[in-house]
Amino acid sequence: MTATTSFLGPRRVIPLWTIVLLALAIHGPLMLMQLPANSYDTNFNIFFASHYAHHWFNPWNEKWFAGFSQTTYPPLPQQLTALVSYLVGLPMAYMLVQLFAVLLLPVAVFRYARIWVDERAASYAAIASVFLGSLAMLVYQAGQLSTTFAAPLYLLAIPYIYEWVRSGEKRAFLKGIALTLAAAVSHHVTLIFGSVLFLLPVLWLAILDRNADLKDGDERPASGVIARAAVFAGCMIAGVLVALAPYWLALIQNPIKQMPIPHASRTNLLLNPAWGMNYFVIPYGALIIALPFIVLLGSRERRLRPLLLGFWLTFLFGLGGTTPVPKILLGRAFEILTFERFTFWATLMTLPLVGLLVANLIEKYRNRAAVPLWVAGVCTVTLAVAWLTYRPINQDVSLDVRPVIDFLNRDGHDKYRFLTLGFGSQLAKVSTNTNAETVDGDYNSARTLPEMTKYGAAQLTNSKYYGIAGMESLRAMLKHASKYGLRYIFIRDRYYEPIVEFGGWHKIETYNNGLITAWEKDDIPPATKIESNAVPPAWQGIFWGIFPVGCAFFALWAMVTLPDKRRTAQTIEFPVSRPAAFAPVQEVR
Repeated sequence: MTATTSFLGPRRVIPLWTIVLLALAIHGPLMLMQLPANSYDTNFNIFFASHYAHHWFNPWNEKWFAGFSQTTYPPLPQQLTALVSYLVGLPMAYMLVQLFAVLLLPVAVFRYARIWVDERAASYAAIASVFLGSLAMLVYQAGQLSTTFAAPLYLLAIPYIYEWVRSGEKRAFLKGIALTLAAAVSHHVTLIFGSVLFLLPVLWLAILDRNADLKDGDERPASGVIARAAVFAGCMIAGVLVALAPYWLALIQNPIKQMPIPHASRTNLLLNPAWGMNYFVIPYGALIIALPFIVLLGSRERRLRPLLLGFWLTFLFGLGGTTPVPKILLGRAFEILTFERFTFWATLMTLPLVGLLVANLIEKYRNRAAVPLWVAGVCTVTLAVAWLTYRPINQDVSLDVRPVIDFLNRDGHDKYRFLTLGFGSQLAKVSTNTNAETVDGDYNSARTLPEMTKYGAAQLTNSKYYGIAGMESLRAMLKHASKYGLRYIFIRDRYYEPIVEFGGWHKIETYNNGLITAWEKDDIPPATKIESNAVPPAWQGIFWGIFPVGCAFFALWAMVTLPDKRRTAQTIEFPVSRPAAFAPVQEVR
C-alpha cells in the first residue's frame, strides 16, 4: 500500500460523515457506559432536567435553597434532556444529549476552520476536535453540558456571521442569528465571551477578505463590513434580550452580591503543579508540543494573524491566575467565573492552525507523520479520560444514596427539609429522586439565603473544604433550623458529627454498613414556604417553556430550508498547504 492510500492521505479531504463516525466510535461507548455520571455537574444538570420534566412551565424550584428560580440559568440543554427522558429516563437522556453535542462539534469545527484554511486542513481540524483533552475534561470530569452544547452551535453560527459581514449575504444573516440565539439559550457565558474572543478576529478577517470574490478592480469599502457587523450585533443583542428575558429580569431583580467562592482554576498554575496538570497539561495534551509551530504558522500568514491573536488572548484567560491579564480585564468577574471553559475555547480556536500544521506534515512526510499524529491524538484523549482515575471528582463512586431517598419518601418525612454533609455532587441525585426540600443546593448563583450568601462557601454539604467560611455558614444554618423546618441531616463524613450533635440532633439510623448516618432533631416544626421576591410571575414560566426550545427549532428550520451558498464561486486565497518549510518530497512506497 502506498502512502497516498492512508486515511490521512496527502491532498485528501476527509469526509465529514467519517469524522462524525469516528467521534461516535470513541465517545459513544463511554456515554453508553455512563462514564460522565460521576462528573462534577452531571447530577446538577439532571436535577434541572427533572424539574422541567415535571413542571415545564413553572421554573420556581422549591427543592433547593428553600426555593429558587431556574430562570437564572439558560435552559435549552436541560430542557432537551427532559424531553428525551420521556423515552429513556433521565440518566440516559443526559448521556444522549451530551453525545449529540460531542458529535456536532467536529461538524462545527470543520465549518469554522473553513473560513481560515482550505477544506483539507479543515477536515484535519475536525478530526483533531474528536481527540481534544479539553473536551474530554469538560464531558467526563466537569460535566459542563451547557458549555459543550453551546460551543458547537456558536461555531456553526460564526461562518454565517463572517459571510454576512463580508458580503451581505441575507441567508447567512438569518442563519447566523438563528444559531446564535440557540447558543445563547444554551449558555449565556459562551455567548458573552465568544462574542469578543471569537468574533473580533472574524470581523478582522472579513475586512481583509471583503474583496476576495469580486472581479478585478471592484472593491467593497471596509466601512460596509463594519456597518453590517453593527447591524448583526444590534439584532443579536435584541434577540438575546428577548429570548432570555426572564434571565435578565431575574438578574436585575436579584443581582449576584454573594461572597466570592474559591475555585482552583483561578490559582497560579505554576505554583500549584497538581492544578497545573488538571487545568493545563491534561486539557492541552499533545497540543503543547504543537504550540510553537502553531505560533510560527499563524504569524507568518496575514489571514491567520487575527486568529492567532484571538487564540493567544483566550489562552491567557485559560491560565486563570497564572498571569494578571484575566484579573485586570475582568475585575470582580474574575472571582465569579471558572476558567477551564476558556481553555476549551482556546483549543477550539487553535484547531484551524492545527489542521494546517497536520496538512503540511502529512504532505511532506506521509505515513511517517500520520502514525505519530494518530498516536498523539489517541494519547491526548486517553490521558484525559484516565486522569479521572487519578483525580476523581466523586471520591466514593460506590456510595449508595438510595436508603436516604427511601427514608425521605416514606412516612411523611418530606414535610421537613433535610441537609446532607459529605455527599458532594450526590446531593443533586438525592434531590432529583425525592420530593423533600433542602436548604442546600449545588448552583452557586441561586443562593439567596443569608446564611449562605454571607459566606464564601458554595455548598453546605462540602462545608469543611471552604475552611472557616464554610463552617460558619453551616453553623448559621443549624442555628436557624426551626425557621427552615430542617429536621433531618444525613452525614457521610464523620468530621461533621460533633457540630451536628452539639446543635441538638441525635442519630436515628445508619446505612451502607455505617458509611451514612441519619440524624433527627425532634422539636423542629414542618417546613413552611419561605417568602421570596425571586418567584417569577406566571408569564415568565410560559415564556421560559416556549422561547428557548423555539430558538432551537428556529435554528433547525433555518439550516434545513435555507441551503448554503456554494463555495465554488469564491476565490479566497487560503494559506497554502505547502509552504517552503514543508516542501513535498517524492512519494515513498
